[in-house]
Amino acid sequence: MTTAKPLRADAQRNRDALVAKAREVFATGGFDLRFDDFAQLAGVGVGTLYRHFPTREALAEAVYREEVVALCARASDLRATRPASAALGAFLRGFVSYLDEHQGLARTLATLATTHAGALAEGGQALTEAIAGLLADAVADGTVRDDVGVGSVMMALHGICAAYDQPGSRAAADGVITLVLAGLESRPAG
Repeated sequence: MTTAKPLRADAQRNRDALVAKAREVFATGGFDLRFDDFAQLAGVGVGTLYRHFPTREALAEAVYREEVVALCARASDLRATRPASAALGAFLRGFVSYLDEHQGLARTLATLATTHAGALAEGGQALTEAIAGLLADAVADGTVRDDVGVGSVMMALHGICAAYDQPGSRAAADGVITLVLAGLESRPAG
């Protein structure tokens, strides 16, 4: 396997500017923006845009990858700074807030399902591992049942993701997270 050659400093700045601008545009619902417009908004030439990201989907994938890294870092930070069950709850509630704030990216990612399935699978695996760590911590300290695996939690999150664009989805998603957390609580025997 070959590793990508590091970018020159100016090329890295241009790439970072494109990804940052795309993140903003997707967050504000700019799904229908022409692809070439990303270059102007980021303050770079169209050639620079296409050199780094030949398609809108490639740009969305780059944003997605960075967002997954940030979400996983959030899980690590919560694990290091909060009690286990509080960390798990904060992450799951934060995930719902994240989805609500990034609906434009979610719409864009829906277009990636067939063309960039590998990136989506890698991101899903990274999030699964992050949540598994939060869940394992809460099981270890006895605040969460040990008979519910990360797959069940991920299934609830997948359901929330699938319904993000439905009317009232935010309140419903918050309710689902409340149910998940209540269902995970460790109960005394008898």
